[in-house]
Amino acid sequence: MTQWWALLALVYLSAYLAAAQYHRRALYPSAFRIKRGTYSLIDPAFQRSVEDVKLLFEILLAGMQIEGEEHTMLIPDEELASLRSVQKLEAICEDILPKSLSDIRRLTAELTRRRQPLSLRDFERTVLTLVYATQTLAQLSSQQQREAWTDAVVQLFRAIQEDLKPA
Repeated sequence: MTQWWALLALVYLSAYLAAAQYHRRALYPSAFRIKRGTYSLIDPAFQRSVEDVKLLFEILLAGMQIEGEEHTMLIPDEELASLRSVQKLEAICEDILPKSLSDIRRLTAELTRRRQPLSLRDFERTVLTLVYATQTLAQLSSQQQREAWTDAVVQLFRAIQEDLKPA
């Protein structure tokens, strides 16, 4: 009888640990890697206050561009681009956001499997990924590529929309 309880406890614990690891899996694994040799840029977040949210909105309205393979972020307004807090946004856009279609598809697949609300950092990164994917879609000329990127944009939008629903 004791052997059955031990076996049952072992199965329960292994299932519990597997479930815990599944929920802890990072949506943006590159956020936890050291970048630019600075400890402060590990898992950076741009929005820490209402003023940061307003600043991000102003930067997006100014026409911020997130380039792909070159990993550059361009803000046409020089005054906005020179702000110190923009460095974290630049690190997020250049080092953390997925830039390839396959990486974005992996992200959307994980977002659809998710049952809990996104953290503030993951929500911010998902919105910025949506901005990048939309900008990339606007520059494509191949119909096949446009369809693939359109699907990715729609999936990202749905994930954001789902996260904004009241619980």
